[in-house]
Amino acid sequence: MKKLLLTLTAICCLFIIVPSKIYAFDITVGATTWYAWWDIDQGKDAADIDPAFLFGPALAMKFTDEFNLTFVYLYGKYDYKGSEYDPGVNKDNIKTKRSDSDLALNYRLHDYIKIFAGLKYMAYTKNKNIGAYPTASQPGSNQSIKSEHFGLGPGIGVSSTIPLPINNMFLLATLSGFYTWGNEKVSPSYEQSHKIGLNEYGFNANLSAAYYISSISTVVSLGGRFQYFITAYDEYIYVKHMFYGATLTATYTFSL
Repeated sequence: MKKLLLTLTAICCLFIIVPSKIYAFDITVGATTWYAWWDIDQGKDAADIDPAFLFGPALAMKFTDEFNLTFVYLYGKYDYKGSEYDPGVNKDNIKTKRSDSDLALNYRLHDYIKIFAGLKYMAYTKNKNIGAYPTASQPGSNQSIKSEHFGLGPGIGVSSTIPLPINNMFLLATLSGFYTWGNEKVSPSYEQSHKIGLNEYGFNANLSAAYYISSISTVVSLGGRFQYFITAYDEYIYVKHMFYGATLTATYTFSL
């Protein structure tokens, strides 16, 4: 995870340093949050997970009227409740940390529509206390399972900015698809860890209303986001994930 973030940061810095020697361009910095529900379906009883806030930076660099680079990273923590999806004694003691990131190069087709392509990264780390699990060395002792899951791959999509009949207000809409490769490492405290390969594919949909505060060059947007994807493990196990909830973003733009 740290290596990926360092790589993405280096890419962003490279795009900043090189063009700035030639001509000025716009930089947008800000923060975004997503209050999201997470539904998981493995063909059994779906996991009961409390909604949570994901939050992180939102960055953009405009090089020309046609091209700009965007980067968004979200991070949050989820708590599970009892479910057949996660068998064990202490089902309420399941903590999950999730990351969701997008790096994209955008091209403006005309004033209202852009197309983009880039990288999609998704990951989570899950810690589960399964209670008393008898082993030869520690019969009846408390045991735990740690899962480290990640996927990285290409994404493509289209976005639209639609002016509203109210001054400085507009609609933002985005639809994108992605396909990632990755693996999941499972480390039970009572046996040797193992790793399984996986692919994930799905789509994101965003719709929000935005207001531009011209006096401080800031855009504030409020809306909703829906994400659906399937995790396909090498062992022919398929898990469906659905995230949905409200988003709030504030960004500030300046020129170099």
